[in-house]
Amino acid sequence: MTDAAPERVARVVLVDDHRMFRTGVRAEIGRTEITGIDVVGEADDVESAVQVVAEQRPDVVLLDVHLPGGGGVEVLRRSAPLMGDPSGVRFLALSVSDAAEDVIGVIRGGARGYVTKTITGTDLVNAVFRIADGDAVFSPRLAGFVLDAFAATDTPPVDEDLDRLTQREREVLRLIARGYAYKEIAKQLFISVKTVESHVSAVLRKLQLSNRHELTRWATARRLV
Repeated sequence: MTDAAPERVARVVLVDDHRMFRTGVRAEIGRTEITGIDVVGEADDVESAVQVVAEQRPDVVLLDVHLPGGGGVEVLRRSAPLMGDPSGVRFLALSVSDAAEDVIGVIRGGARGYVTKTITGTDLVNAVFRIADGDAVFSPRLAGFVLDAFAATDTPPVDEDLDRLTQREREVLRLIARGYAYKEIAKQLFISVKTVESHVSAVLRKLQLSNRHELTRWATARRLV
């Protein structure tokens, strides 16, 4: 790694159920004055990961695939509201596994890339900054899994009703469909209850629905929950 002072800093959360591995990664890349990586939090299971990511709102989460409580895919699912805008949290899977089903699972869940634990410290730092910039990063040969998986999937039909909704309206819709109260949605998305109410009203109007129960049925039918 270079000894030159970094031009920018990326805030990172480490999620892995092996404490010694987290310690090693922090020691390798967390020297902020050299690497530009500021490790702002750690977690060892799904619950603690969801909590620390919501609290810290890091630029990038280094996420292990296999975690107690449901795995990396569950962390992604529960953190989806934080990934919705250009400045949102981005996830980079960092795992010992190079199995196709693991790679495809987390990419479908919203991760921007997947690297294995054989990666060097320098390459991991570079990967973090690329992910923070919105790029996709994969260890050699893993990108092929993703390309093959999506090439084999039929292109989904355009849903004109869903396309009428903004990204934020979709986030509110998903949380409504999962049974969240307005106050809970406001806390999840870091917005006011009044703003939540405005988004719900807009969604109801655009979809020509009458209440949250109809919204839930509509979202469930489209597998948005």
